[in-house]
Amino acid sequence: MLLGEQEQFLSYNGEVLIFHLSKTKHVEGATADKTMNLCVRRMAFDRDTKLFVQKSSGVYSMLASHFKIEIICCSCTTDSRTGIILPCVLMKKKKRNNVVKYFVLLLHSSNQFEQSFHFKLDYELKEDIRLFTGPSVLWRHANKLFYISSATCTVLSAPVQLSSVVWTGEIKDEGTVVLGIRTACLPESEDEDEFSTSDRAIWGSEFFGYAIETQKMLTGTCFMPHAYSRVVSSVYVCKNEMLKKQLQISLVAVTHKNQLIWFQDGHPKGVCELPYEKPHSVETAVTSSNDLLFIVSFASGSICAVQRRDSLQVASNWQKVKSVLVDDFIGSGSEQLLLLFKDDSHTDVLSSFKITDLGAVNYASGINYKHDVPAAEGLQENGLLTVQALETRLQAGCTSVQELQQHLGLKKKVILESCRALIDLVEERTHILPTAKKEGLVSLWDDVENPPHSLSKETSLTSKVQEHFIEKLWQRVVGDSLVVGVKLTESFHLSLSDVSLSLVTDQDFPSISPIIECQNKIIKLNKAFSALSVSSCQIEPPSKKMKLDLHSKNDPKKEFPKRCARVQLDGAKTVIAVTSLSPLLAFHRVCCIVLLHAKKQKHWNDSLQESKKITVLCGKILLSLEDISSGKYSVKMLRDNSYCTGSIEDILAVLAVSVRFSFQIVSSDCTLTPVNSWLLGEMECTPFNECRDNIFCHKAGNAYGTIFNWTLKNPFEGVLTLFCRNLTVLFQCLHSLTRVLPPSCNVKLLRSGSGGVLTEQLALALEKEMLTSRNYFFSKEIKAENSVTWGNELGKKISDASVASLLDSEEGVQQFRKKLQNEREESMLSMNQTMNGALYQEIALKIAETQLNSDMIVWRLAS
Repeated sequence: MLLGEQEQFLSYNGEVLIFHLSKTKHVEGATADKTMNLCVRRMAFDRDTKLFVQKSSGVYSMLASHFKIEIICCSCTTDSRTGIILPCVLMKKKKRNNVVKYFVLLLHSSNQFEQSFHFKLDYELKEDIRLFTGPSVLWRHANKLFYISSATCTVLSAPVQLSSVVWTGEIKDEGTVVLGIRTACLPESEDEDEFSTSDRAIWGSEFFGYAIETQKMLTGTCFMPHAYSRVVSSVYVCKNEMLKKQLQISLVAVTHKNQLIWFQDGHPKGVCELPYEKPHSVETAVTSSNDLLFIVSFASGSICAVQRRDSLQVASNWQKVKSVLVDDFIGSGSEQLLLLFKDDSHTDVLSSFKITDLGAVNYASGINYKHDVPAAEGLQENGLLTVQALETRLQAGCTSVQELQQHLGLKKKVILESCRALIDLVEERTHILPTAKKEGLVSLWDDVENPPHSLSKETSLTSKVQEHFIEKLWQRVVGDSLVVGVKLTESFHLSLSDVSLSLVTDQDFPSISPIIECQNKIIKLNKAFSALSVSSCQIEPPSKKMKLDLHSKNDPKKEFPKRCARVQLDGAKTVIAVTSLSPLLAFHRVCCIVLLHAKKQKHWNDSLQESKKITVLCGKILLSLEDISSGKYSVKMLRDNSYCTGSIEDILAVLAVSVRFSFQIVSSDCTLTPVNSWLLGEMECTPFNECRDNIFCHKAGNAYGTIFNWTLKNPFEGVLTLFCRNLTVLFQCLHSLTRVLPPSCNVKLLRSGSGGVLTEQLALALEKEMLTSRNYFFSKEIKAENSVTWGNELGKKISDASVASLLDSEEGVQQFRKKLQNEREESMLSMNQTMNGALYQEIALKIAETQLNSDMIVWRLAS
């Protein structure tokens, strides 16, 4: 049976915790043992009913036959074992022999109480009792400071005398600090600040800070001047930080003079007169409008809120308040005030409350929110319509995603079928196309079988091309890259351009595309092996783009076909594809078909070109984990009599996965002989047996595998070309080179080749651009189109002899005037020549092509 109760209130994570003691008496049996229960109720605010509802509860039972049990205080403190903030309750058991036992309880989320520690005293705690991190308990008795924590479980005394404690909390780099007031202790030395000393002497008291963990005294003037020590009753530290090894503190204090004072770094910055007398505590709240409120509690049960904007001013006040709590009770992300009012007519204290942030949030008990505000129904209806609209948009979005997935799946099927058709074509197999209706598509071609002679014609062309141009197929593994090379015969360069390789998996993997993404490169070694060059896709200026393309009849990236064909007659050319190795090894064993793509071009009238795309089956390569592990396709670069014995394929594989950099080195004071010594000495390079101008680096570390080419134009100028894996290797090599070069050397990066070759190419390109413009604008087609108006009259100009004879008579003058007028009209007609649209489009494309070539060379020459 409930005999009596005592209540304490605490806010925790937006909930209100109500602690109360209930005393029950068991009448059954002979004994009359009494049990005291510490009960807790977790109350949460329901935004629908606008009332507090109980979420859960817990009970902690204690035998109290010979004890008087009380709740001293409660607070939220940090559990030092876990770092979690938990509700903490300080309880008291008083025996008849005046021995008082205190124990500290922690409340967990399961509503289970845990006794953290206990201690006994021969007096009761009455003054300045605080709970802080640990949990720990601090109090003042007989002008001395005592504290105990869960770590020590022993009552300790601070070596200070004090008259009051105004604040306890955490200070950065200092831990838990107690701010108190004591009788002034004037120093005997003269090193102290004069203002501080005179201040303490006048007022007879001073502020001091004491760090609990370090047992260190802090200067009180960094909080407030000592002159306020006689009037301050409570302090709240809003902000503290260490700046340039000096403590910076912002705080507010309430005084016995009914004032609220704002202090910044020990100096008063603002003051506000309070509406009631005897303020005893102050705390802060940050509202939804980002306003900082100071909540001041008074001994009479009144509360006031002070805003700090331009100045401190009282924003609102309330009377007959039993308790005030600060937390996010409505779940808005900001703090509100919960005012619990004294009401004798209700047994439940939460039946009379007010939640406010002095702004948009304002809930109070006793108001029917369902009917008193008609606009609420409209808001609810608008909210329902908004939700319905969002649901419709969500459904439409899901439908769009499904349609997109179906489209992508269909697109994947088309690509896979195209790959199968390509493979069947190059392997001379008949491929049967699926019907469009089966796939849900609209046919873009007639659903009839292709004539058998067309396939045989293509395959015969493919076989002929393959036998004529493909010389060798090889593969290598360099790091995490697979290098596939196709060596082409010399005659290949006479008729083909735009060469590339494709790798297509022979197996049908449903989860991946059969086409393997790879990077193409073309590497040429001449027969004398005196030069080595690597080229990939044609470099273009960033702002240059080709806008016209008539049925792919012209190739804007093709550069001087006749000249290139003549230069490359004496060399072997290899087309290389580089791809990532690890995705292929995921299938353990992969067979890839190697296809070569090119354009076969025909010349018409020495200017117009017709190109035809062809595909050549080069062969198949087999890749397996066993071969990779055994090093079957690894690059082998060994030393033999001061030479590197790597094969041509090994050299090409290393070049394909490397990045090329060329540097022009010029020395004005001395020769460049240290470069050759650096290559053969420090870098441990050896020349290739097949091409001795290029040397391979055998130095251990990142530089291993780098290929160098050092060419001297004269003893004072040379070009160093590096083929390295990445920029890190390049920087390491350059750093090592700069240590052996003379200080006066100038090293310049050559981005696109030597200047002499580019200058010659630019001259040829400009000549070709000029000839193209002249040939087209004075072509036979234009003349024939305008021959009706002026072409047949060019030979009928008036000669000097006829002019003299005509001017002798009046009739002759009239005849001369008529002929002169006719000639003038013919001249005007000759300036307004016309042509048809197709011819103009062809001319514009060809001129743009030649201009693009010359612009690219100018950009490369300037870079």
